[in-house]
Amino acid sequence: MLEPSNNNEYPVIPEKRYFTIGEVSELCGVKPHVLRYWEQEFTGLSPVKRRGNRRYYQRHEVLMIRQIRALLYEQGYTISGARAHLKNGNNKEDTVQAQQLIHQMIVELEDILELLN
Repeated sequence: MLEPSNNNEYPVIPEKRYFTIGEVSELCGVKPHVLRYWEQEFTGLSPVKRRGNRRYYQRHEVLMIRQIRALLYEQGYTISGARAHLKNGNNKEDTVQAQQLIHQMIVELEDILELLN
């Protein structure tokens, strides 16, 4: 999802089950017409439609929209690139970074264990 550093620039998502397109627009910094377009491009975005074709997004969709926005606007992905990134989930860069972090933690824990002994 989003890195913790990116979460600070967005408003906190209220504890609600459904959000209108206007609320999602404000929470994610994206205009409503862009959200409607992204629904066509990203299959994971499918808000519930009720009376009068009104859209109601769930929390996981708000988080996905924030991730899509970050991929497109901040990281410079194209729509097809962002779609592929979301489809693959973890890309190779994330895996390599995670492995490096785990290795670093193991080394630090071994150092602590030596100090304790």
